[in-house]
Amino acid sequence: VTDSFSCLTRMRKVSVLLFLAWVCFLFYAGITLFTSGFLLTRLELTNYSSCQEPPGPVFLPWGSQGKPGACWMPSRFSRVVLTLIDALRFDFAQPQHSHMPGEPPASLPFLGKLGSLQRLLETRPHHTRLYRSKVDPPTTTMQRLKALTTGSLPTFIDAGSNFASHAILEDNLIKQLNSAGRRIVFMGDDTWKDLFPGAFSKAFFFSSFNVKDLHTVDSGILEHLYPTMDSGEWDVLIAHFLGVDHCGHKHGPHHPEMAKKLSQMDQVIQGLVEHLENDTLLVVAGDHGMTMNGDHGGDSELEVSAALFLYSPTALFPGAPPEEPEVIPQVSLVPTLALLLGLPIPFGNIGEVMAEVFSGGKDSSALAQASALHLNAQQVSRFLHTYAAATQDLEVKELHRLQNLFSKASADYQRLLQSPPGTEAALQTVITELQQFLRGARAMCIESWARFSLVRMAGGAALLAATCFLCLLASQWAASPAFPFHSLLLTPVVWAIVGASLYAGLLTMTRLQVELVVLEAAAAVGSLLPFLWKAWGSWRSKRPLAALLPIPKPVLLLLLIRLATFFSDSFVVAEARATPFLLGSFILLLVVQLHWEGQLLAPKLLTVPRLGSSTPTGPPRHSGAYALRLGIGLLLCTRLAGLFHRCPEETPACHSSPWLSPLASMVGGPAKNLWYGACVGALVALLVAVRLWLRHYGNLKSPEPPVLFVRWGLPLMVLGTAAYWALVSGADEAPPRLRALVAGASVVLPRAVVGLAAAGLMLLLWKPVTVLVKAGAGTPRTRTILTPFSGPPTSQADLDYVVPQIYRHMQEEFRGRLERTRSQGPLTVAACQLGSVYSAAVVTVLTLLAFPLLLLHVERISLAFLLLFLQSFLLLHLLAAGMPITTPGPFTVPWQAVSAWALMATQTFYSTGHQPVFPAIHWHAAFVGFPEGHGSSTWLPALLVGANTFASHLLFAVGCPLLLLWPFLCESQRPRKRRQPPGSEAEARVWPEEEEEEEEPLMEMRLRDAPHHFNAALLQLGLKYLFVLGVQILACALAASILRRHLMVWKVFAPKFIFEAIGFIVSSVGLLLGIALVMRVDGAVSSWFKKLVLAQQR
Repeated sequence: VTDSFSCLTRMRKVSVLLFLAWVCFLFYAGITLFTSGFLLTRLELTNYSSCQEPPGPVFLPWGSQGKPGACWMPSRFSRVVLTLIDALRFDFAQPQHSHMPGEPPASLPFLGKLGSLQRLLETRPHHTRLYRSKVDPPTTTMQRLKALTTGSLPTFIDAGSNFASHAILEDNLIKQLNSAGRRIVFMGDDTWKDLFPGAFSKAFFFSSFNVKDLHTVDSGILEHLYPTMDSGEWDVLIAHFLGVDHCGHKHGPHHPEMAKKLSQMDQVIQGLVEHLENDTLLVVAGDHGMTMNGDHGGDSELEVSAALFLYSPTALFPGAPPEEPEVIPQVSLVPTLALLLGLPIPFGNIGEVMAEVFSGGKDSSALAQASALHLNAQQVSRFLHTYAAATQDLEVKELHRLQNLFSKASADYQRLLQSPPGTEAALQTVITELQQFLRGARAMCIESWARFSLVRMAGGAALLAATCFLCLLASQWAASPAFPFHSLLLTPVVWAIVGASLYAGLLTMTRLQVELVVLEAAAAVGSLLPFLWKAWGSWRSKRPLAALLPIPKPVLLLLLIRLATFFSDSFVVAEARATPFLLGSFILLLVVQLHWEGQLLAPKLLTVPRLGSSTPTGPPRHSGAYALRLGIGLLLCTRLAGLFHRCPEETPACHSSPWLSPLASMVGGPAKNLWYGACVGALVALLVAVRLWLRHYGNLKSPEPPVLFVRWGLPLMVLGTAAYWALVSGADEAPPRLRALVAGASVVLPRAVVGLAAAGLMLLLWKPVTVLVKAGAGTPRTRTILTPFSGPPTSQADLDYVVPQIYRHMQEEFRGRLERTRSQGPLTVAACQLGSVYSAAVVTVLTLLAFPLLLLHVERISLAFLLLFLQSFLLLHLLAAGMPITTPGPFTVPWQAVSAWALMATQTFYSTGHQPVFPAIHWHAAFVGFPEGHGSSTWLPALLVGANTFASHLLFAVGCPLLLLWPFLCESQRPRKRRQPPGSEAEARVWPEEEEEEEEPLMEMRLRDAPHHFNAALLQLGLKYLFVLGVQILACALAASILRRHLMVWKVFAPKFIFEAIGFIVSSVGLLLGIALVMRVDGAVSSWFKKLVLAQQR
């Protein structure tokens, strides 16, 4: 019978986990469906341009037809050297004498280091030009290379493929060069190998992902660059240098290393100019810029401003360069290079040729420019016509207007060719009309490729809203004794299958393609139907609205204020400052509420009498000063955590905390050593605090493997982390003979720390009950252990009731008061501190997770992690001060606690130096333990960077069960007097002189009085936490959809939605793991007590 009840209890636990997993699936389905309608990718056409198929009737200037090598236009150069300097921001190349008002002073280390460009501009003005290249976001390398070769615009969602580049299938310059039989030699960034597999006649690829390595790629290029140029076995030479970009990521643009790297690039440019022949064009370009911190990926002015420099040994430009360099779109380089080399312009190009390079020769300058622009316009017009026929995405009215504009400009151009004495003014009119068409076409494509699927967006938002409503209702139903645990899984699965089958059958009948995203959404909607029907029934029964919205009004008000801020770009940008303010308001609200309701005392124990016994509540122990001290401590920690802030790009007046930079970037030994000592001190303080806490509750007295690991494994993890920080902070200063040893240790140490953490987690899952058990002889003075029963328990219910009594008597034995009875023989058993068995396991897991996550951050974030643990400790105590405990149940975690916990997770996200934008991602985390990169692997660096970014989400989600456990744990702070209850003769065998002794509190063992209520409380806690997170992602989705035409949608609202969605996924997985851990401990406690009861009976 006992086994059957135990099996039923295990099934209830599994049902709770599966129900929460199903709710998470509903949220995932809503997020996926919304994303598929919001972050669209444009259609990539597979058409290719060719010399045999011009884009329209060819009208070249007089004498150009029939020239050798002519395709659409005669070639101007037979060779080109394309030198890509990754992250070459425009002001890195800007001559010093042309400062604009408000620009940085000349004392900055990156200014004036490319002196060769300035000399060429001054001495050879007809041979050189410097442009400010305007880059289209996202400013990530793979997307920029795609734009520089195809002339197209990658969409926003393509930024994710910067981790995993795939071959370009669209028409591009590399393909056109291969089709023309040109020999292409490449050296540098290995991203090109994935984008253009097999396209190069000779290639020297170097790994691009190790941003800490400033020299390997550049040195490898220089080893092959000049010998290759001298060999003459090439037509196009591409060299992609990475040192400037890596220096920005590692040190930032203001570091002296940036000056050294730019000076090296200046020498490279000088060498290239000296090796050029007359038929060769030199192009020096940056693929994107970088922020003041050295990052990129967004669309700030510094990120989208790159340098573009052209040099020809022969005169190329008709006049001297302007005082201020011209601003051109980056994609303009593609049609320009194609026509200069005598190639067809790639089919999907939407760039505009740089007209001034098509001057000179016998023809007039304006006519040559008009000819190049007309070919370019014909190609763009053909692309628009083909694309519109394939997708119907382009706006019909605007497309019609542009086609009329092109027809008029083309007719004017042909008329000028037929009448040679055309005036210069007429040519300029044609040029203006063609440029208007090209720029209008590009603007239309940019707008159209942000076209949204409103149906999917609305469906995804509706599914998210329905799931939030489900969480709200189910959190109420879970507290009911009649809550159907046994049907939690069966009902959603059956209806999900029905919904998916109906959708698939409908599409099969209509012969439409089944999309996995929509199929998933159909299954989610089908599984939701029975719960929505039940909710409708409750509504029709005219239950009061307050019963359907159980959130307290002050909490609801703060939650609505937070959600409303997601609809303002200013508030989203300033969320790092708004979140601590809301958290501080929440803390003050809790303190005032506790004082107003008279709950400033240790957790109230409301005991339901059982078998005639009762335990009265003791007098209040905590005054208002206690909660006030907790509140002040919390506010102080919140303020200190704000020191680790990172300023968003939109607030130039703000200055990011210098503590977010690694110690390796510091100049000056004493200051670096002092900071290193502080960081190691934070590690030691965190370790000591956790061990003292475990020792205070008696969880370090057991000889079990997890306890031994906490005693010896955690100090080893601290030692390994400190040693790794010492190595990486001083790696550049290591003697040459020790650098190999330092490099090896930099690989071994972080992997060893992660290995130790994994071993500790496995040991804890294997032996989660860390109880010290003692056996020994006693004396006859005692009372029976199984007070209400004369024999062993015969059911799970009996066992659940007996467990707290066993625990109380074992506490007495451990203190020397429980001895042998005549009926039980000479053996007695004692256990040390079972009252904190659940929370001890959760705290240990959080500590084991914190150290590997801390390794992925810069050293000084260890101070923020220490504040995180202290802040969480204070908040748990403040929440527990007013949280009533009812035994034997039901157990409930109030909404105030859940909301504050979720808000603190967001605050910690910002306090660890993160922002919900792509340039703020800590890419260096990908190289912790892998300084040489990951080869072809992409999932591992993505996992490391994701763990760094969403560490706070994971830790707070795993620690969420502490909100339920902590009030029981705090019961130990309030001693109570023991009373002798009336009862049977067996119950009355207690010494009279012990009637007024202090009774040891049961703490977390009270949860075992009613396993049904325990499981329901875990389910309710999980649903409340998912609701709070779910309404946040719902608000972000609604803001992104409503403001989809907002100027800041791709800069603010889209990144916020993406980060919130990924954060929700991480948090939901962490929540499931945390609740599963508590259930694993509970199952182990049940098994342990069963063995104990059987041993007592024998």
